[in-house]
Amino acid sequence: MSAAPGPPPPPAYRGRFAPSPTGPLHFGSLLAALASFCDARAAGGSWLLRIEDVDEPRSRIGAEVAIVDGLARYGFAWDGTVVRQSERGALYEDALARLRESGAVYACACTRRELETAPVGVAGERVYPGTCRDGIRAGGGLRAGLAQRVRVNAQIVTFTDLLLGPQRQDLARDVGDFVVRRADGLFAYQLAVVVDDAAQGVTAIVRGADLLASTPRQIHLQHLLGLPTPAYLHVPVAINAAGEKLSKQTQARVLPSDPLPALLAAWHFLGQRAPETRPETAAAFLAYAVRAWSRARLPPVPMLPAPRGY
Repeated sequence: MSAAPGPPPPPAYRGRFAPSPTGPLHFGSLLAALASFCDARAAGGSWLLRIEDVDEPRSRIGAEVAIVDGLARYGFAWDGTVVRQSERGALYEDALARLRESGAVYACACTRRELETAPVGVAGERVYPGTCRDGIRAGGGLRAGLAQRVRVNAQIVTFTDLLLGPQRQDLARDVGDFVVRRADGLFAYQLAVVVDDAAQGVTAIVRGADLLASTPRQIHLQHLLGLPTPAYLHVPVAINAAGEKLSKQTQARVLPSDPLPALLAAWHFLGQRAPETRPETAAAFLAYAVRAWSRARLPPVPMLPAPRGY
């Protein structure tokens, strides 16, 4: 009599780095790239590159080329071809149709001005008060020119971040029904990223802690769409002297042409063990970084001051 089959093996690790082409790479971008790359490679997994250009008005001409060239110059090598959200609209349309069929979405005619008095939730966004939940006063129906929102019904979403530990969010209280397609017809980040991660088989998401508050919405969408939930690890984000996250909007400096000082600064920021001897090339440093990577050494905080010069 043969033994009963055991449980299937866990899927192979698949990580990703997913920058938006709104400008060149900066130190904050490098932190996410380095952490996600090392976590994937240290696990013997693959590392994908996805350009998140779903918000087309914010995308800048030439930014994608600058990002791809910058990553290559810094020694990063990704698996497969570069994926662009701007080419994946059919997948998002299909996901929205599935949400519509299940009654999970509804049309919303509210403008930003009309929501200015709504309270601000934990994610720093206005909590939607449910104005259009039971229909639009001037006519209903899912028609062009209206945003599409996902209903949340007192869902308490919990997950354990691999660095920051147990997390809990009351979606109705802290976020409210949220947009998955904007009134201008563009798909929202929350829907696009969930569809892409599932389609690409991503098993672990390593990114900045500024996206921690978005994770419960993404898990809610995964449940509604019957998609797997990856593991999440949110590393500290770098902030400037004013306490602002380094970003294109806060005029973060472009990464220098010489990669080694920036890579070493990012490695130190992430709390990792410094190499005994200084590597001579970016490739040599990354080879060391993959061997030495330790989640346990990551600072368990959401933000830290950026090093001087970045």
